[in-house]
Amino acid sequence: QVQLVESGGGSVQAGGSLRLPCATYGIIYSTLYMGWLRQAPGKEGEGVAGFESNGRTIYADSVKGRFTISKNNAKNTLYLQMNSLRPGDTAMYYCAANYNGYALTRLGRPTDGYWGQGTQVTVST
Repeated sequence: QVQLVESGGGSVQAGGSLRLPCATYGIIYSTLYMGWLRQAPGKEGEGVAGFESNGRTIYADSVKGRFTISKNNAKNTLYLQMNSLRPGDTAMYYCAANYNGYALTRLGRPTDGYWGQGTQVTVST
């Protein structure tokens, strides 16, 4: 059974940090394209971080310099390190994965593949 399981969310004050792991089960991790997206109430969802086809990391302008995406292939786990958090970062954060990569390599929302259940991040002033 395929599963993506995010964790690590919580409530922090502005300026704080969180690290979100996304563990994957039941899929061939090494051949996947993966990325992080977020959805805030009343706002459109947006791609936050991902990898281009050559492996270079990509970020939304709103998080550049503050967020870092990484993988631990030995643990089949994707991470999102979030530093200098702002109230505007408050959202549900999802990891997503698929095999064709067209959307995720452009910080887009994939229409196929797999999604986690999400983890809530709340940043207060």
